[in-house]
Amino acid sequence: MILNKDKALKIADFLLQIKAVKLQPGEPFTWASGWKSPIYCDNRKTLSYPKIRTAIRQTFAEQIQEKFSNIEVIAGVATGGIAIGALVAEEMGLPFIYVRSSAKGHGLGNQIEGEYQDGQRVVVIEDLISTGGSSLKAVEALRESGLNVLGLAAIFTYGFDEAEENFAQAKCEYITLSDYDNLIEQAQKENYIIDKDIESLQMWRTSPANWNV
Repeated sequence: MILNKDKALKIADFLLQIKAVKLQPGEPFTWASGWKSPIYCDNRKTLSYPKIRTAIRQTFAEQIQEKFSNIEVIAGVATGGIAIGALVAEEMGLPFIYVRSSAKGHGLGNQIEGEYQDGQRVVVIEDLISTGGSSLKAVEALRESGLNVLGLAAIFTYGFDEAEENFAQAKCEYITLSDYDNLIEQAQKENYIIDKDIESLQMWRTSPANWNV
């Protein structure tokens, strides 16, 4: 869910400026899943740009406060959500914890790192949503540890139907600062792509597993 159209376009512009998102319809990327994709997203690059990092941190804080109430803890998802999650927690004056993809195989064997109390109200921070699988594993781990997950907030989502279905099944609300539709709109406006690329980019989002250049 996008809460603010103007801010979604601004965040999209930031991602395009620093090539945190790259659009190459004619020279597609290959994802780990084997999918061919005209887009590649690495939102960790935003951390290297203080102005953009600050805008993202502040926008997260504003929109989390607008959407969710009585938040007690911010939780980042390893690895992409840890740094930005800590920044958001600092902006909001809240405790921070983070969730590993699996429990450590040594030491205390923790999957959740940091101090928290049973029943605390937590918002989860992610850098990117594709199918939602890794994000929802973190949500499940937090719930199993007794935390009350209010929802999840991410920088960007591709907007796949599969993600919508997965979050609905998990009964987890989510918001994103920007998304694929706003990114393509901004990319077209700023001439990062040309008009003939639009159909191909739209087809990919509809059926990424079967997309061909």
